[in-house]
Amino acid sequence: MADQPPRSPGVDAGGSDAHSGSSIEATKGTHSHVENHAPEALNPTNHPPSHPNELAEEDTAALEARVKNPLAGIPYDELMQRVTDFATEKDLLSHLPLLRKGALVAQNPELDRSEYYRSVTFGTSLELTPDERKVLKDEVEHKWRLPARLFLTIATCSIGAAVQGWDQTGTNGANIFFPDIYGIGGSSLRDKLLVGLVNAGPYIGSALIGCWLSDPINNWVGRRGVIFFAANFCIWPVIGSAFCHTWQQQLANRLLMGIGMGAKASTVPIYAAENSPASIRGALVMSWQMWTAFGIFLGTAFNLAVWNTGAINWRLMLGAPFLPAVPLLLLIYFCPESPRWYMKKNRYPEAWKSMVLLRNDPIQVARDIFYIHSQLEIEKKLMGNTSYRKRFIELFTVPRIRRANLAAFTVMIAQQMCGINIIAFYSTTVFKEAGSTDFQALLASFGFGLVNWLFAFPAFYTIDTFGRRSLLLFTFPQMTWTLLAAGLCTLMQQSTARTALIALFVYLFAAFYSPGEGPVPFTYAAEVYPLSHREMGMGFAVATCLFWASVLGMTFPFLLEAVGTVGAFGVYAGFNALAFLMIFCFVPETKQRTLEELDQVFEVRTRRFVGYQFGEVLPWWFRRWGLRKKGEVLRDIVDGRGQGEGEAENGGQKR
Repeated sequence: MADQPPRSPGVDAGGSDAHSGSSIEATKGTHSHVENHAPEALNPTNHPPSHPNELAEEDTAALEARVKNPLAGIPYDELMQRVTDFATEKDLLSHLPLLRKGALVAQNPELDRSEYYRSVTFGTSLELTPDERKVLKDEVEHKWRLPARLFLTIATCSIGAAVQGWDQTGTNGANIFFPDIYGIGGSSLRDKLLVGLVNAGPYIGSALIGCWLSDPINNWVGRRGVIFFAANFCIWPVIGSAFCHTWQQQLANRLLMGIGMGAKASTVPIYAAENSPASIRGALVMSWQMWTAFGIFLGTAFNLAVWNTGAINWRLMLGAPFLPAVPLLLLIYFCPESPRWYMKKNRYPEAWKSMVLLRNDPIQVARDIFYIHSQLEIEKKLMGNTSYRKRFIELFTVPRIRRANLAAFTVMIAQQMCGINIIAFYSTTVFKEAGSTDFQALLASFGFGLVNWLFAFPAFYTIDTFGRRSLLLFTFPQMTWTLLAAGLCTLMQQSTARTALIALFVYLFAAFYSPGEGPVPFTYAAEVYPLSHREMGMGFAVATCLFWASVLGMTFPFLLEAVGTVGAFGVYAGFNALAFLMIFCFVPETKQRTLEELDQVFEVRTRRFVGYQFGEVLPWWFRRWGLRKKGEVLRDIVDGRGQGEGEAENGGQKR
């Protein structure tokens, strides 16, 4: 679903105020309650450009500024004509009166709605009804009053996420059984490599095939089609893995499973983000992580439940993860397709029908349909004609996309650097290495799964309250010391206290991970790319995450053999510290910004952003919290205005 229009002022190419709450008073001359904020002229100097290249650069800069609010500064009569032309061209004439009101609402996003919609009218024929005024007010004051079909959409996507978690913990428990059955349970280099390869199979399949199929399949059959396709690959190969008699057969099934996991992980967060309003998008999209954590919990619980079933216990552990993929397969076509995808395909009547199911009132539908259409028209002019190859190259060459790509890459690789998937893959093995029995190791892993899931719930509140960047900067130091402490506890003499302390610090590590680095990466990557590159960008980000998951899955048995549990945990504690520094330097805040509004965030050059963090944010933090000086003001890097403490803790960006 389309997001609300931007709420905060933008910055044009020269850094001057270009926010776009152009008023009806200025454009029509009849309303006195709204200030005019017309955009700057396309050519800010008094002389015409002297060279064609200069003209092209100015036109591009003007277009980029207009992306922030494409309706900025348009006179009333011209805006109404645009709406009429739009409705005629897109076969939406039956909705023309609503579209006119929606366009005027979208043009003035800067003003406080609770006051604005009580005092401003758009003329007799465009008067907002009491119900429309109420719904526009409620979307700010009661942001969780959402249509049932939106909740069904998010719930269906979240069920699919449970497959991701359960698949990891299936091998977690089976790792202490199947290597001996397959004849690869020895301590030789070959055996260690093959055990790691079987564990990493789904992530190899995801990183090399599944994630890269996301873009073309999305283009052909839409978001729902990709999820249906992925669900099949998360059912049949998983069932097949329970019947394998050799490691080669097991590896083949797990590679096929990875195709579905990669396509699903690259699409589901985008689908959820596109259907969610900006004010709660983070909370709804992060349900991916909560249900992934729930899948991990279910897997550890199931492993514990079937531990005593005899020789088939490991087969049950490997085959059971197909269960949550079944409702995903059955429910996905009961959910509406992404209106954004329909609009991208020029299927506007279908986009309208889809958005009606995802919004509370047609006035919101009209506002968002016209606003996003206007933004997409500018984006098309900026991007031109694209191909699969060109979109991939532009991930690294177009400045706005490159910065978003760097930020998404950073949060994704940080998820692997923190060590959570090593615990998800190998916690039972680690606890056995620490001296536990099979049952004790499975029980301790169950505790990890339970903590990981329960502590995902606070993220529903924190991700849109404290923000993505703030959560990461707080939780990574905590994960560093808890992981290091867990490793140091393995140096104690074998005892119940030793096992309990190792488990305690692993659980604390999970408790800090779940509301921070757990939900942020997929939420962040799903929202930072422009629509034209969203599938490609998400595919690259998820491929990054899952490729390094496969690398770590393959290498951890060697690391554990070479340096022991304390050394392995120490290495990952160091990775956490490095990830903290990377996030500080390369990841801007995106909390509660619309998908279109993020363009202005990523207009800030990386060098300038890094310099700002070290030159202004760190000194501000030291003065405020080290010297306890209240009232310290930090300049906002986006619009240059001063901000208070809560905003400053987001790294110099408004909330």
